Amino acid sequence: MIRFDILTLFPEMFKSPFDSSLLKKAQEKGLIEIAVHDIRDYTEDRHRMTDDYPYGGGSGMVMKVEPIARALEDVIRERRAAKVILLTPQGKVFNQIMAEELSACSRIVLICGRYEGVDERVRDYLVDEEISIGDYVLTGGELPAMVIVDAVSRLVSGVLGNCDSAATDSFSTGLLEYPQYTRPADFRGWKVPEVLLSGNHRVIDAWRRRESLRKTALRRPDLLSKAGLTEGDRKMLEELKADS
Repeated sequence: MIRFDILTLFPEMFKSPFDSSLLKKAQEKGLIEIAVHDIRDYTEDRHRMTDDYPYGGGSGMVMKVEPIARALEDVIRERRAAKVILLTPQGKVFNQIMAEELSACSRIVLICGRYEGVDERVRDYLVDEEISIGDYVLTGGELPAMVIVDAVSRLVSGVLGNCDSAATDSFSTGLLEYPQYTRPADFRGWKVPEVLLSGNHRVIDAWRRRESLRKTALRRPDLLSKAGLTEGDRKMLEELKADS
């Protein structure tokens, strides 16, 4: 079981995404636990101020260190018991390998940045890691937090209906996933490849591997160098290149 604690200025944003689909079922089964904490509850002034002007001048506001520190100390009494992550455009770009690593944690705290960012002392003294979900800027860390919870949760045993689903996803094998089809076999003349109707699983597996290599070579060739290809894979790639 993994517990996610999310520190945010906008807790209402998380109600719908975490109360539907697989994440709702996973919580009901006790496979994951999600708690959302309002950083404003940890302020000490009557205006519940969580941001202030930056020292040295500049545009925008900066999230204050005090309420974040108080929230973190209240949420996790034992510092070593949790992985604390700051969601920020400056962080390491999130990928499937990171999701798999985080799925081994028992507790993850996600701090959602806002405005022009957080006081640098949050980075220096309060977090273990900084994560971004891509090279672009969002209005805050709430959406990245949702992405990370979703990506990590689906790797927890029992969350997905089919235990093999996560293992065959795009990026889990280092390659993009092979094409998928379902009924009907013929729709408006658009037919499912005959090999998938053959019932010969050895041939189907070989076709799927070939198509996975084909799709990766066409769409994300940068992944091939990190995919741990076999000699058979390399031979297939040569054949695909010759056929193109």
